[in-house]
Amino acid sequence: MSDDKGGLIEAATLARDRSYVPYSSFRMGAAVRCADGTIVPGALVENVSLGLAMCAERSALFATVALGLVPTTLAIVSERTSGRLTFPCGACLQVALELAGPELTVIACEPGGESSRARLGDLIPRAPRRGTYASG
Repeated sequence: MSDDKGGLIEAATLARDRSYVPYSSFRMGAAVRCADGTIVPGALVENVSLGLAMCAERSALFATVALGLVPTTLAIVSERTSGRLTFPCGACLQVALELAGPELTVIACEPGGESSRARLGDLIPRAPRRGTYASG
């Protein structure tokens, strides 16, 4: 994979191998590269109660908060969906926008194959952003 600079996609692939998917069998892994170079992995974890499941992207992004790190690139690795590379869903994009901002690079990869990258702000151009709404 030509986009695998510094092992980001490799880390997402290893996380994919560890995903817990007894209901869908749809393995997905993610990894976030942070401003200091740290790579934080995340894996899809399903639960019989669907609302308790956690996407790979969000698990990796949430871990960056716990570690006090700033995300710069998000890579996800999964099989294609509907014949296309699988990019994060709207909920994961919104979380990424909140935690990393519109300049975050998002890389979607299929295992051992093609990858594509996009700027987060281009994937979710009209989403609500931190500081957009007054509180109270």
